[in-house]
Amino acid sequence: MQHSSGFLALCKDAQSRVREISAEDVRELQVSGATFHLIDVREDHEWNQQHAAGAQHLGRGILERDIEGRIPDHDAAIVLYCGGGYRSALAADNLQKMGYTNVRSMAGGFKAWQVANFPVSTLTTAR
Repeated sequence: MQHSSGFLALCKDAQSRVREISAEDVRELQVSGATFHLIDVREDHEWNQQHAAGAQHLGRGILERDIEGRIPDHDAAIVLYCGGGYRSALAADNLQKMGYTNVRSMAGGFKAWQVANFPVSTLTTAR
């Protein structure tokens, strides 16, 4: 997807304040049994097609509105991902502004997850 220069500048600014984590490191957290929230911030239709196994869905349109109801602990470990890592960086930046202290954005997003051939689910097979 070709992104506009304004969008890319906004994302670069957010990424300067956000910690990123690789798809490999996220999978390692899952396999090790670490306690963290893996949140897919993509649109509903993207989530419904396929998503990382073990993820929860809170799309960008409702994330800031609903996050405190879903994850009230502002120190909880949270990893956000989107399609390629841009929207999740914007979302992580906003959660940090809301007081969340342990938020990371998955570099490369769902595309990186798929390239690594990590487990995926669809809406009908999600846990």
